[in-house]
Amino acid sequence: MKAGSGTLIINIMSEGKAESYEGVYQCTARNERGAAISNNIVVRPSRSPLWTKEKLEPITLRNGQSLVLPCRPPIGLPPAIIFWMDNSFQRLPQSERVSQGLNGDLYFSNVLPEDTREDYICYARFNHTQTIQQKQPISVKVLSVDELNDTIAANLSDTEFYGAKSSRERPPTFLTPEGSKSTKEELRGNVLSLECIAEGLPTPIIYWTKEDGILPPNRTFYRNFKKTLQITQVSEADSGNYQCIAKNTLGTIHHTISVTVKAAPYWIMAPQNLVLSPGENGTLICSANGDPKPRINWLMNGVPIEITPDDPSRKIDGDIIIFSNVQERSSAVYQCNASNEYGYLLANAFVNVLAEPPRILTPENTLYQVIANRPAMLDCAFFGSPLPTIEWFKGAKGSALHEDIYVLHENGTLEIPVAQKDSTGTYTCVARNKLGMAKNEVHLEVKDPTRIIKQPEYAVVQRGSTVSFECKVKHDHTLVPTVTWLKDNNELPNDERFSVDGDQLVVTDVGDHDSGTYTCVANTTLDMVSASAVLSVVDVPNPPFDLELTDQQDKSVQLSWTPGDDNNSPITKFIIEYEDAMHEAGLWHHQAEVSGTQTTAELKLSPFVNYSFRVLAVNSIGRSLPSEASEQYLTKAAEPDNNPTAVEGLGSEPDNLVITWKPLNGFESNGPGLQYKVSWRQKDGDDEWTSVVVANVSKYIVSGTPTFVPYLIKVQALNDVGFAPEPAVVLGHSGEDLPMVAPGNVHVNVVNSTLAEVHWDPVPLKSIRGHLQGYRIYYWKASQRNRRHLEKKILTFQGSKTHGMLPGLEPFSHYTLNVRVVNGKGEGPASPDRVFHTPEGVPSAPSSLKIVNPTLDSLTLEWDPPSHPNGILTEYTLKYQPINSTHELGPLVDLKIPANKTRWTLKNLNFSTRYKFYLSAHTAAGLGSQITEEAMTTVDEAMASRQVDIATQGWFIGLMCAVALLILILLIVCFIRRNKGGKYPVKEKEDAHADPEIQPMKEDDGTFGEYSDAEDHKPLKKGSRTPSDRTVKKEDSDDSLVDYGEGVNGQFNEDGSFIGQYSGKKEKEPAEGNESSEAPSPVNAMNSFV
Repeated sequence: MKAGSGTLIINIMSEGKAESYEGVYQCTARNERGAAISNNIVVRPSRSPLWTKEKLEPITLRNGQSLVLPCRPPIGLPPAIIFWMDNSFQRLPQSERVSQGLNGDLYFSNVLPEDTREDYICYARFNHTQTIQQKQPISVKVLSVDELNDTIAANLSDTEFYGAKSSRERPPTFLTPEGSKSTKEELRGNVLSLECIAEGLPTPIIYWTKEDGILPPNRTFYRNFKKTLQITQVSEADSGNYQCIAKNTLGTIHHTISVTVKAAPYWIMAPQNLVLSPGENGTLICSANGDPKPRINWLMNGVPIEITPDDPSRKIDGDIIIFSNVQERSSAVYQCNASNEYGYLLANAFVNVLAEPPRILTPENTLYQVIANRPAMLDCAFFGSPLPTIEWFKGAKGSALHEDIYVLHENGTLEIPVAQKDSTGTYTCVARNKLGMAKNEVHLEVKDPTRIIKQPEYAVVQRGSTVSFECKVKHDHTLVPTVTWLKDNNELPNDERFSVDGDQLVVTDVGDHDSGTYTCVANTTLDMVSASAVLSVVDVPNPPFDLELTDQQDKSVQLSWTPGDDNNSPITKFIIEYEDAMHEAGLWHHQAEVSGTQTTAELKLSPFVNYSFRVLAVNSIGRSLPSEASEQYLTKAAEPDNNPTAVEGLGSEPDNLVITWKPLNGFESNGPGLQYKVSWRQKDGDDEWTSVVVANVSKYIVSGTPTFVPYLIKVQALNDVGFAPEPAVVLGHSGEDLPMVAPGNVHVNVVNSTLAEVHWDPVPLKSIRGHLQGYRIYYWKASQRNRRHLEKKILTFQGSKTHGMLPGLEPFSHYTLNVRVVNGKGEGPASPDRVFHTPEGVPSAPSSLKIVNPTLDSLTLEWDPPSHPNGILTEYTLKYQPINSTHELGPLVDLKIPANKTRWTLKNLNFSTRYKFYLSAHTAAGLGSQITEEAMTTVDEAMASRQVDIATQGWFIGLMCAVALLILILLIVCFIRRNKGGKYPVKEKEDAHADPEIQPMKEDDGTFGEYSDAEDHKPLKKGSRTPSDRTVKKEDSDDSLVDYGEGVNGQFNEDGSFIGQYSGKKEKEPAEGNESSEAPSPVNAMNSFV
């Protein structure tokens, strides 16, 4: 036995034969509390016996007869695996006709001549001993009817025929099992295997059914060409009658197999360990089932309970032991044995009677970390007898946690089904029984989940390009994530083309092998998230190849090819191009397009072309390179299929007709010697066609024609083989000449100041002498200053219109116009001039507006008249309104000013006020556009003068000097008295008030400290100044001398005398005018003195 354990080691290699250790073993473990025993362990040595020697006679039989080749392998342990092979160790082929049965025999439903062979060998493989045994070869010869007639006389005395059945077709019969009924028993949980093998000619087909039921779909399997039915994990419900049916064209037979499922014992409830305290009650339950019903036997410490000492606290009731008022002596190990003829079960249960106060086994202050919105499991492993009760508390003064929110497990674990951030904290587990109490604290931290906020996206890239996948991760700030990239759930290739840069995976120079699924995995110590994207590497297709021309006809050929690789993007179409090596060598033209699923195309050809073809493949990325050119194919010459296009007849001169056309190209000529037959005649005459054959050109000129006469024209192609089809007839005209007559009855209707309408009579069509293109109006504005250089404007009206509008005219102006007819050659003579004038219009805005000479209450406006008065000015309208400091507009004042004025002065305005002005001009047609401007009157000069003069008067300067001298004398006296240690009256008052906010005088520099107003507690710093805007703020004392660098508090009256008295506290004065932000006052001037 192995030291330190209960393992028994049997070394068969060095300690005798295996057979000597065969038997049933059982392990017993014992201590002062009792004895436990193991299940029985059966030890049997494996066996692989040899086949018994036997002489096997050759088998000869007729074609179509049935045959069974017996195997009958030796009985080994475990059973052998059977298979049939030949001398070359090749497995013999099996089919619906030839198959191996469950017993190892080889069954032939009917034999064929090809079944003849001398090496049918049955092999038995014993896996446990790793040996293979083989049977003697069996020789089989199948005779056809002809062979049988030739040899039956010679072999009748030497050969035994197998069976006596004829080789004619016959209905099925069963080779196994025999008869119409059989039985089968199987143990619960095993695999049920049912077999039916039939013979017949033709070969029968096997079907399976279950009477009064259906075969379980997920556990039913067919083996051996449906000759074997297998049902896995059988149970009692699978018992019943199963029917196999063999059928061929001549009949059907049935066989019924009655299946009974037995069961070795299996647990319904195995006995569980009991921990009881003295005086408690308990039960051991040993519930098992099986078929037949198992017997229940109890043992105590490995001894049948019937022969153990009586225990008054124990009562046996079949498969239950009841304990009542147990004592410590009742501790023992009980065994329950459930057995029937098919097996047995054994289970140990320890009944432990002890008295123990609670103990908590989970370590103190264990820290649990979970992700928000996931379950949190807080352990409280405990032990005690009697069984302690468990309570959980949260926080120092929390109440007991109940199961409305939490789950309290029997093992003491507290489950928070959905932990939230506010679940974080300290939890206390308390275990109690009648012997005491124990508690333990654990801590829970709830972390934010790790999330991928930017997932990698599906990418389709072209070979050789660069692709990047982005993966942005958001996580709890206390956790450190690790981001890993995978390709097809494996590590990234060890390739410098793959690089991870922050949140991105970058793959450069992408190739086909880089296609796949890329996964971003973000791991923390608590959770893991991932996101995937697929990369498809695509490219233009590879060129097609193996071009071949077949079925070559005069005007058609079949082209076939083999497609190249589509490079992960399906080919959508093929483009076929051709080269004409005879007429345009090196130039490829489009021939046809076919779908991407075709690899052949029927191509229509033209005569007299030396064709070569090539094919291009197209997918969503683009076109492939062209394939290699096919072999050349020269088609026969033929007459032209088409005539020239774009045939026209237009004269370049009044007496000619120029016939032009677009010639055929070499590809369209269909043969050598391309020429053109040009024909013409007058449309309205009875003349015959005049024709001429010209070389391969594109123009022919007919001279001596009348002016602008319609002609019928046709151009026909021909070559050395013949003429093209009859061409279409085209209408043309001989050359045009200038029109001879001007439009008549021209008159003008003035619509308004900028628009006029012109009317005229059309000219006779014969006088036009060409294609009428329209009428053209010339018009210009009359000018008294420069009549030589008139600016004429032109408007052309297409077609045969007889009126038109003249827009954009200037108001109050004189205009002249005439009208001319226009054809393809040019303009005809002008009509007589017609004069008209436009009425007045509203003027434009004055050219300029400026404000000059601003005074305290007046402003002068100057302006220039409108640059376009558009009539006679009658007056000006001036409007103005004030603008306050918030840019709001005041009331509007409206004035009328004579038209001859360009200057106007406005009086009685408010001083220091901004105004906005609007000026516009009038004509008889109305008010014109306005011009705007803004200006401001000046400030009150007298007030400004007074404010400045007070600071420059001599009496004021003298007053300020006297005040300064008085302050200096006072400071000197105070300094002398302080040095002598005496008190002056002001100092006495200071001591009497004892204001805590008055700081003592500094000893190092002899100056006064800071003084704080008792009302608003705003300290005035030594050396402070008034604000830069020269105003006195409310929080600063108007009469303080601190602004002058001194610590005394005084005040001046209106005549400048000092009336203040130093004190530690002053009364809050009402707001005076010197606190305003207006112009400087005498007090402000005083503040700026020092």
